[in-house]
Amino acid sequence: MAGETASPLVSAVELDAMLREGGVAVLDATVHFPPARFDGDYRPESGYGGWVSSHIPGSRHVDLLDVFSEREAALHFTRPSTEQLVSDLQSSGIEPGATIVIYDQGSTTWASRLWWVFRNAGIEARVLDGGLAEWTRRGFALASGDDETHTSASTRWSVTDLGLWVDLPRVASLSSGREAGTLVCALAPEQYEGTEKTRYSRRGHIPSSVNLSAKSLLDSDSRMLPVEEVLSKSADVLPTATGPVVIYCGGGVSACLTALALIRSGHADVKVYDGSLEEWTADPVLPMVVGSESESAIPDDRCQRS
Repeated sequence: MAGETASPLVSAVELDAMLREGGVAVLDATVHFPPARFDGDYRPESGYGGWVSSHIPGSRHVDLLDVFSEREAALHFTRPSTEQLVSDLQSSGIEPGATIVIYDQGSTTWASRLWWVFRNAGIEARVLDGGLAEWTRRGFALASGDDETHTSASTRWSVTDLGLWVDLPRVASLSSGREAGTLVCALAPEQYEGTEKTRYSRRGHIPSSVNLSAKSLLDSDSRMLPVEEVLSKSADVLPTATGPVVIYCGGGVSACLTALALIRSGHADVKVYDGSLEEWTADPVLPMVVGSESESAIPDDRCQRS
């Protein structure tokens, strides 16, 4: 994959210099996701309004509610088909070969999600470390309004599938110990333990998974912790990891931030469970762990289904 030696992160100072040179496509991937008021309270909102109010000059907002997410899928924010990905790339006006930088207005989870979609497709992209807040703190220029016009890309994109996503049957196999690997939950400890309200059907975490919260890998300004600190935190839960590291969260978004941190820190075999708890908890037969109590073992037929 192109760009493997480059850091997946770019600093605000670096991005400012890149913009001065030109040839950069800057994407705002913000989605607003209010905390759950009660179990099952799922209310994602477009970040377009925030982009109109304040954004990096020359950037464009891509609404992950229906762009670069499969529009016909049963689950929210499902990875797009190859056909839709190519179509969305064309209509976005991003030319093949452009330097792509993604940011969001929050804690880089949404930027990381789009970065992972692109990474799986063999598309080089980087994430703005600290997002719009860091850009603003550094005193760089901001724009407002929606007077930018973008035509479709003049050259058709060619994409691949690097197999960086994992579906439910394989997660069930990992959870039950039928397959080597480590399941990692990227949610906050309170959500992992089931002591906090969830946006999904049931609280807790998938059996045998460990917790490496995406937010714990950021500093107080939402910038990624130094590699040494990420390695120290991940070593606490992945001390002797064999097989792939498969990361999940609630809907496959925060998991991509943890994936980005691990990739940046040198972990090679990292994958993301796209359906995450939105899919897993919807099946009442599949077990969840609240605290240290497991509901049940995973039925064999769940491990075999496709």
